[in-house]
Amino acid sequence: QVQLVESGGGLVQAGGSLRLSCAASGTIFSINRMGWYRQAPGKQRELVAAITTSGSTNYADFVKGQFTISRDNAKKTISLQMDSLKPEDTAVYYCNADIVDWRTTRRSDNWGQGTQVTVSS
Repeated sequence: QVQLVESGGGLVQAGGSLRLSCAASGTIFSINRMGWYRQAPGKQRELVAAITTSGSTNYADFVKGQFTISRDNAKKTISLQMDSLKPEDTAVYYCNADIVDWRTTRRSDNWGQGTQVTVSS
C-alpha cells in the first residue's frame, strides 16, 4: 500500500509565504513524476507544478516565478515553496505521485488527502 501525506498548509496574509511538503511511504518500488495540484471551491482541480525524477520541472502559468517545486528522491519527498501569495491562491493543495508498487510491479496514480491553504487579503 502506498501513502502520500501532505503538511504545511495554513492561513497566511497576502504577500506571505508557505511551504508545503509531501512524503511518500509504503510498498514503493519507484516514483516517477510527482506534483502538486490545487482545487478551489467550485472549481476543477488544476496542476500547480510537477517534477520528474531527474529534476525537470513544469509549472502552471499562473505560478511561474511565484512557486518553486523541489524533490528529494532519497527521502521520497517533494516540497512546494509558495511566495507572494494572493487570495486567489486559496485552495486545497494535493500531492500527486506516479508510483510503481513492488508488490504488483504496476504503476498507479496516487493522491494525498490534501492540505488547506488560505490567503487573506
